[in-house]
Amino acid sequence: MMQEILQQITLPEWFGVFFSVCQVLLARKNNSNNYLFGIAGILLTLYVMIRSKLYAEFTLNLYYLVMSIYGWLYWKFGKRKSETKISETTHNEKLITGGIVVGTLALFYFFLTNFTDSDVPVLDSLVSAFAWAGMWLMARRKIENWILLNISNIIAIPLLIHKGLYLYAVLTAFLFIVAISGYLEWRKIIKSKLVSAT
Repeated sequence: MMQEILQQITLPEWFGVFFSVCQVLLARKNNSNNYLFGIAGILLTLYVMIRSKLYAEFTLNLYYLVMSIYGWLYWKFGKRKSETKISETTHNEKLITGGIVVGTLALFYFFLTNFTDSDVPVLDSLVSAFAWAGMWLMARRKIENWILLNISNIIAIPLLIHKGLYLYAVLTAFLFIVAISGYLEWRKIIKSKLVSAT
């Protein structure tokens, strides 16, 4: 059984997962170069997702690509031409985040049920909706990004198993653990800055 699963895993999956692991470990450490590894992993994942007919995940990865470029520039330079600091979301950002979740969920569900042969429109749409919002918060260096990304991860694991993308399911389980660790690490950074500011 395990040998059959391993034989089904393609080279783009192996390398896509490798680069994605590097990306999330660097993000956890608050290293802005995480996005460079993310871009490499995303390009490979685009190929895998379109072949698996996970159209919302494919579109999500296109969005990841754009947000990775934006995030890298924002983390590096921000509005002040210096690295943007980790912070909590404002009230307006929470409203925008909620709007991203609801809007992308509705858009993807409509698109998947009316224009594709997707057999998992609800799960595919949910994974993408929470991930879109989480990635937007990650790009803006907001701590809550880890929470939304983990909601997406919880939904994605059974979806990826259903599609036979076992390596990506393992990666997503790993991302879930790292996201918890990343949240705790970023929380410490925020607290240490509050203490040093007083």
